[in-house]
Amino acid sequence: MTKGFKKRDLILIVVILCIVALTVLIHAYIGGVGANKVIIKVNGAIQGVYSLSEDQEIKINEGTNLLKISNGKADMVEADCPDQLCVHQKPVSMSRESIICLPNRIVVEVESKEESEYDAVTN
Repeated sequence: MTKGFKKRDLILIVVILCIVALTVLIHAYIGGVGANKVIIKVNGAIQGVYSLSEDQEIKINEGTNLLKISNGKADMVEADCPDQLCVHQKPVSMSRESIICLPNRIVVEVESKEESEYDAVTN
């Protein structure tokens, strides 16, 4: 005894689909804000945790290094180490990417929802 979909059934389905789509969009937007962060460690101890969504410059290890966060990416722009390898690394923005300055014992690591395109390769 099925009569097919009635007008009310279609309206109910459309309303439910709109609510689901709106919920997914809100979750993606709210979940993205503040979820991407950079953790700075000096000698293995956390010195600070900073949001990648806020542009800023951070002096690390009493000014031996300068980290710049801009456009959702963290980049080591200055260091007093002799090799400058950390300065020449590409900016990081995806989960588990890092910038390491061995002479100054600094590790900058990203925690993010976006996964890096590399699995076991350093950048």
